[in-house]
Amino acid sequence: MGDANFFEQQAQNRRRSQWLVAGFVLFFAWVGFGGDLALGLLTADSPPAAYHHVIPIIGIVTSVLAIGVCWYAQHKGAERVLWSAGAWEIIEPATAEQRVYVNVVEEMAIAAGIPRPRIWIVPDQDPNAFATGTDPEHASIAVTDGLLGALSRDELQGVVAHEMAHIQNEDTRLMTLLAGMVGAILLLSDGTGRMLRGGRGRLGGGGKGGGGKAGALGVVVLVIWLVTLIIAPLISRILAMAVSRKREYLADATGVQFTRNPLALASALEKLESATAPTRSIGRGAAHLCIVDPAERSISDVEGLVGDVFSSHPPLQQRIIRLKGMGFQFAKELMAEG
Repeated sequence: MGDANFFEQQAQNRRRSQWLVAGFVLFFAWVGFGGDLALGLLTADSPPAAYHHVIPIIGIVTSVLAIGVCWYAQHKGAERVLWSAGAWEIIEPATAEQRVYVNVVEEMAIAAGIPRPRIWIVPDQDPNAFATGTDPEHASIAVTDGLLGALSRDELQGVVAHEMAHIQNEDTRLMTLLAGMVGAILLLSDGTGRMLRGGRGRLGGGGKGGGGKAGALGVVVLVIWLVTLIIAPLISRILAMAVSRKREYLADATGVQFTRNPLALASALEKLESATAPTRSIGRGAAHLCIVDPAERSISDVEGLVGDVFSSHPPLQQRIIRLKGMGFQFAKELMAEG
């Protein structure tokens, strides 16, 4: 990848991050002000002494909340992802495996031309890895205990190079934002569902409100509002999965440029594919950050709509086939040079 493509990839990720923030704030504004509109219409025909929803307090609160979530995801999202995974930082390597890990990270940081990221370990026996952070100067890379124990040095180098590619391309900025926002939407959807179940039947307490045209329109707006809340988690999940899947192929290819050893990453992915247990330390909200789906591996092998919705990554076999194809091409070039 040339410098022009590298900088263009970074610029695209910055633009996508800005659009993501704008869309997220607009969604929360609709949730709030849409709810205000529905309540206003439903209570418009109520008796004078009954409650009339006039001040759009819900919209104001949700808009401020959305801005706060975006700020928090931008500035604290990486820390929360590492905290939620139970990761701990290597300050001074204590074992031979940790020393190899630190050395590999330092080598790949030099190959990628970026500052060395902070180095973490996740206490989980399922092999996996992820990178997070707002930019290459404030990035972290984490691998599980299981990954360190399962891979050779070359295979570990391939995995680390893949994560360095995410950091170099600033995928981590976009993906960390997504992790915070998807989590916020899931919380909003769950909280609204509980609120509606608890407050069922409380609107129009006088028994006479909501019978006019305003009330009928209010019901329509309320239905649209509820449908939005129901499908929002699914849409946000599909968005996160689609963004992640495209970037995994690019990170594989870019990582290979750092190591010049595509077969090592292919071998590592084969070992990760054979580990069928989920990475329990990493939640679904951060699944798209990982090198392989932390859920059951069989889900990521399903192509089509089911795989797109329930898996955060493209099928591992497809990635392995592409990497082996790169290895074959490299071998041909070496033979031609010889």
